[in-house]
Amino acid sequence: MNNGRFQDKVVFVTGSGRGFGAVLANAFAREGANLIIHYNSSAGGAEEVAKAVRALGRKALVVQADISSLADVQRITNAAFAEFGKVDVLVNNVGDMALEQTSWRQMDEKAVDHMLAVDIKGTMFMIHEVGSRMMELGGGSIVNIGSQVVIAGSPRAPQYAAAKYGVIGLTKSYARALAPSVRVNTLGAAFMETEALKNREDWKNGRREEVLRQTPLGRIATPEDMVGPTLFLASEESRHMTGQFMLCNGGLAMVGA
Repeated sequence: MNNGRFQDKVVFVTGSGRGFGAVLANAFAREGANLIIHYNSSAGGAEEVAKAVRALGRKALVVQADISSLADVQRITNAAFAEFGKVDVLVNNVGDMALEQTSWRQMDEKAVDHMLAVDIKGTMFMIHEVGSRMMELGGGSIVNIGSQVVIAGSPRAPQYAAAKYGVIGLTKSYARALAPSVRVNTLGAAFMETEALKNREDWKNGRREEVLRQTPLGRIATPEDMVGPTLFLASEESRHMTGQFMLCNGGLAMVGA
């Protein structure tokens, strides 16, 4: 495949062994990119994604890490740059959704700590380590997968909204720190019907129907619906955007200018 938007670019997608990350990795490969496929526990899925990427004639490096560990992030960053010599695009897709939680009344300190460690520390470590190298080499684009929950709030899991707000703070801060050569933006993604969401208790018991009623476009997004906006933020098409939060949620939440 030639002349894709990311032809011969190197794209690093965290959490790409399953779910939206796997869909993204395949989409970037179809656009000509070579991939760094990261996973924490989905080893089998990551290898399947790598196989699909290679079947498209692209290169794939599989790396394992707990991104809430700085040492792990430094290790996989070193591996990525050793393999490819550069990273053009980083997509911070990993995020904890507090899947087991059904109400704000369930306060579990370990669960809160885990979410903040993964979503805020992990995202920060990835931006810092990969972004620093990008800047040294002359440029790149970083896309954080955020959520429209920062507009609506989360009475189910307040720490989820807090963590995603933290990602916006990181986005703005590193957009300034890494400027002008590295751009940093966040996608305010909708509910995506991944297996993880479909299996969530509240989703199976009325939440899905409630979200549908409140969504002007009248359907729940698939992971594929979020691919285009992510690739846009990663590409030269958004070259004059940095430090931004871009909503893509079917109109579920709308913000003023």
